[in-house]
Amino acid sequence: MRVDGGKWYRTIWPKEDDPETNVIQIIDQRRLPHEFVIESLYTSDDVATAIKDMHVRGAGLIGAAGAYGMYLAAMEAQKSDDIDFNRYVKESAEKLKATRPTAVNLAWAVDRMYSEIHQGDGWKEKRRVAYIAANQIADEDSNCCERIGHHGMKIIEDISKKKNGETVNIGTHCNAGWLAFVDYGSALSPIYVAHDKGIKVNVYVDETAPRRQGSNLTAWELGQFGVPHKVISDNTAGLLMKKNKIDMFIVGTDRTTYTGDVANKIGTYLKALAAKDNNVPFYVALPSSTFDWNIRNGMDIPIEERGSDEVHYATGMCDDGVVRRVRLTPKGSEAVNYGFDITPAKYITGLITERGICPATEKGILDMYPEHRTSRPTLERYG
Repeated sequence: MRVDGGKWYRTIWPKEDDPETNVIQIIDQRRLPHEFVIESLYTSDDVATAIKDMHVRGAGLIGAAGAYGMYLAAMEAQKSDDIDFNRYVKESAEKLKATRPTAVNLAWAVDRMYSEIHQGDGWKEKRRVAYIAANQIADEDSNCCERIGHHGMKIIEDISKKKNGETVNIGTHCNAGWLAFVDYGSALSPIYVAHDKGIKVNVYVDETAPRRQGSNLTAWELGQFGVPHKVISDNTAGLLMKKNKIDMFIVGTDRTTYTGDVANKIGTYLKALAAKDNNVPFYVALPSSTFDWNIRNGMDIPIEERGSDEVHYATGMCDDGVVRRVRLTPKGSEAVNYGFDITPAKYITGLITERGICPATEKGILDMYPEHRTSRPTLERYG
């Protein structure tokens, strides 16, 4: 995406003009929308902190960050004769995977890197293999999201034709755009493609408390791309659907079972329920790296519980132009902060993937990805 109409950025990249490729750079998303700050990561510990403290966030992006973290770990492991290379890389892999337990892309990317690194013969070859593999994971994420955009655009185009070219109103939740992936995004990618094609769209952006990834990140993204949008409180989407002011919903996902259950930002389940009650199509966009091919029942997905300060405090720009952190709750009140919820497959109209659109069913998903058609556990489904 071009930022302020200028340079095109990915969300993560090896530092330019760095002959040793010792530095990975990211956009520090904690500073958006008020400041655009590029942060340099020098070690695998830096990457782990960036993932855990949400300098980077979003399924695809933390997967790519984990991959580059493994590359930096390989660099660190070969710098001293006192370090056992294999042990160090293995410990780094566990450290990186532990930072965010719900998003499956992170574990997928780190495990893939661990396997790739051990294909190399000697530390120099391992380092070279790690660098190539990390860049491949980033490129694949970008390419998948670009294809998701073209597949999903057809849904928006069909609605536009039924409305005789009138504006297609799209609801979304959290941020599943360029900032959540290496480029393009998942849920926002079809919107960008439709906008570029001249289809009239308007996006209702859920603020997405408590971190407000919608009002802070999605709104900023859409503004950079020139897409018409309106920020709404999290409790507004149901009323808009009841008043026929939302034509469709698109959200992302941090982990999706091979039976179609979806783990996404807390509040997604409630939007899906409202959409079902009002006959509003509810789509989930994801690359194949977000499927968990080992979990059948969505309630078996680990749900991250984050610190209560995210509920107690908010950060924003005051009228004097200074960014400040303020407390929202009484000092004596406790808070609970679950990061994700589970939306059962029965509430999902379809899954938009890099291979096309499929039903959120075991058959639909495995027909789209037949290479994963192996024996599966037969756990009782819920809901």
